[in-house]
Amino acid sequence: MTKMILPNSAIGILGNGQLGRMLALAARPFSYHIHVFSPEANSPTGQVADREFVAAYEDLDAVRDFARSVDVVTYEFENVPLATAEACAAIVPLRPGAEALRVAQNRLCEKTFFAENGLPTVPFAAVHSLADLQTGLAEIGCPAVLKTAVSGYDGKGQIKLNHPDEAADAWQAVGKVDCILEGWVDFEREVSMVAARDVNGRIAHYNLIENSHANHILDVSLAPANVPPQVLAQAEAMVQTVLTALDVVGVLCVEFFLTPTPNPSSWNGEGSQLLLNEIAPRPHNSGHLTIEACVTSQFEQQLRTVCGLPVGDTTYLRPAAMANLLGDLWEKSQRRGAKTQSYSRKVSLHLQNLRVLQKRQHERRLNTMNENYSPVHSLCVLCVSAVYF
Repeated sequence: MTKMILPNSAIGILGNGQLGRMLALAARPFSYHIHVFSPEANSPTGQVADREFVAAYEDLDAVRDFARSVDVVTYEFENVPLATAEACAAIVPLRPGAEALRVAQNRLCEKTFFAENGLPTVPFAAVHSLADLQTGLAEIGCPAVLKTAVSGYDGKGQIKLNHPDEAADAWQAVGKVDCILEGWVDFEREVSMVAARDVNGRIAHYNLIENSHANHILDVSLAPANVPPQVLAQAEAMVQTVLTALDVVGVLCVEFFLTPTPNPSSWNGEGSQLLLNEIAPRPHNSGHLTIEACVTSQFEQQLRTVCGLPVGDTTYLRPAAMANLLGDLWEKSQRRGAKTQSYSRKVSLHLQNLRVLQKRQHERRLNTMNENYSPVHSLCVLCVSAVYF
């Protein structure tokens, strides 16, 4: 059995954003020390860390110094350079490992991983040239979506093609870089599942979360998602396949499209309404509602698993909803956040203390809870309206 990393040990975090900050805050009651490595000082994670290492991710000597200062390393976003992660892994345990990072960083690697493991996903084709794009459109058909293989998020690096004649312009628009072409999906809903796997291979799933987006950015999440039992069971089985195939130790989220009817792809010999869209080998924005709604939050779960502790209880104490409050909110007013608290003791506001507000940045979140499923979404919307208006 793998040795546990006990309290008073040091946890290293690659990345400096709000996910790292919440992990650091979750570590405090357990008396762990947090060291953060990133190119920026006084970052959201750094503000609550015990020690900041400020250097470029490509500065591998600094990365090694950081790794030698901690007992385990994890990461709070998946675009950490692979060489940086591997430099840490050569010195201390890296959890999740570098393979999960490699797959999640590249959309083509990600979809190929799904296909190789028999997981249902959208039709796709690798695109390295205009000729590849034209061939892919002929095979997949239109509409389709051209996405850069790396560095795209929140709708960036994506172009919808409605006709093959648009291929040349689309290829020019993405900068003629490696891409993936994906078939268009008429989905009913988008759902996600956060899960954790510990060093002994034990897996704990959170219930499915239903997500809605605005301008390609997560807007509101509602949990547990209202889906048939067989859909939940299939999601759990698919997530388990991902966790096991990547040998994940830590937290991972799988995002799905839920289609109105079973798609032609099979899963264990039966049709499935679920199509895997992407993975994130870290806590997920949709999982923020677990802080108040579940026995064990996704951040405590990350702490537990990377330190070799058993996975925690993922039971929902009550239905919950989460709303993203973006940077443009605080341009309108820096005082309205307090108005949400007047609605109910079932409302929690999380402020990330980012130094520079950007209009499309996930700086703040609002979680609401209720004993019944239907009112919790209405309460969340009401509170968001109070802040914005």
